[in-house]
Amino acid sequence: MTTTTDWLDGTAVPPHWDVRPLKRLGTVTLGKMLQAENKGSDLLMPYLRAANVQPDGALATEDLKSMWFSKFERSMLDLRAGDVVVVEGGIGGYGRAAYVPDDRLSGWGFQNSINRIRPGSDTDGRFLTYALLAIRALGFIKAYCNVVSMPHLTAEKLASLPVPVPPFDEQQIIADFLDHETAQIDALVVKQEEFIALLRERRNIAITNILSRSQPEGHMPDKLHRRTRMGNGSTPRSDEERYWVGGTIPWVNSSVVNQAEVHESSRLVTEAAVRECHLPIVRKGSILVALTGQGKTRGAATILRIDSTINQHLAFIEPDPRFWMPEYLLWLLRSNYEHLRQISSENGATKGGLTVADLRALRLAMPTVEEQRRLLAEVEATTARTNALIAKTEEHIALTKERRAALITAAVTGQFDVHAAANTQKAG
Repeated sequence: MTTTTDWLDGTAVPPHWDVRPLKRLGTVTLGKMLQAENKGSDLLMPYLRAANVQPDGALATEDLKSMWFSKFERSMLDLRAGDVVVVEGGIGGYGRAAYVPDDRLSGWGFQNSINRIRPGSDTDGRFLTYALLAIRALGFIKAYCNVVSMPHLTAEKLASLPVPVPPFDEQQIIADFLDHETAQIDALVVKQEEFIALLRERRNIAITNILSRSQPEGHMPDKLHRRTRMGNGSTPRSDEERYWVGGTIPWVNSSVVNQAEVHESSRLVTEAAVRECHLPIVRKGSILVALTGQGKTRGAATILRIDSTINQHLAFIEPDPRFWMPEYLLWLLRSNYEHLRQISSENGATKGGLTVADLRALRLAMPTVEEQRRLLAEVEATTARTNALIAKTEEHIALTKERRAALITAAVTGQFDVHAAANTQKAG
């Protein structure tokens, strides 16, 4: 192998390093097509998929899914300590890489959204993972992807990817150094994220305390439906073109509850869809509440800033302006999030989520509009202060992650003396 200082886009690496195609560093294997049913296979096994590979090179294995593997597939598509896994495709996911540090994934297979690299005897899998993270951060992986509707890093493209490679002992020194440094950076990020969680918790408590003063003296909370219009929507058949093609009417799905406000549609539907699929036209200023959903979605609320239709997983609450300020009602529903979650999980799996009937029966205190306006101003002032601190902390996290990526790139391309840095680590 001829030694070179030229790498991707003319980037220089130390003269005693090589630049080799990845296939010279290990064996690349594509995973198995997803198979939910037993079709001649004899074992149901957990499998790794793109969602398990995190942007920072970590593996998240808590969310377990399984599919059927044959004996041959089990022998070919196993995961061992020392392997490297690389995401093949997906929005923003292509080229993500992670190292398998131990035998926690023993007995797992991997899906065809994953390429497994089994490093050769002269390649440290940790170094290779860091190198792939750097190559992705520099934007070079995208140049090697097949692009149809989104970048797609095939096994063949991955195998041809040029990688800067120092001698094996130097790979280990670099990997040890980066393991130590990134662990410290990641610990700092975790503390910052915990601080953000604490700020959000304190913000929610403060908001709840403010809204708790909304109970008018001598008045009991009333059912929500008495001063609102409520309902839910539907999803037109995806194979019925006349419901979608040429559509001009906004339609939103339940993912919009993750937004503070809804200003854009998820898709557009036609007048035929509105007429034949019983789609309600929901006026702007209405509150949307997710009736179903995994994670934190169910029970979450947002406010609609456009006239739109909605799908069946959303309920709309259109407040009567004589009795409710929409923004105040939004905060009131958000403060009842845990209560809505509790309602949705009653009776176990038979309940399955919230219903419009649950929301109609929800009892809320309704102060005068003038009092709502005063309380809303207090809520907004409180949230503005906390949100500003959260934004600064999030900015600090982003900068910390940028420094992490820059450190990895500098180390795996030989831009600074890792030996000296490693000696400083030991001395410290």
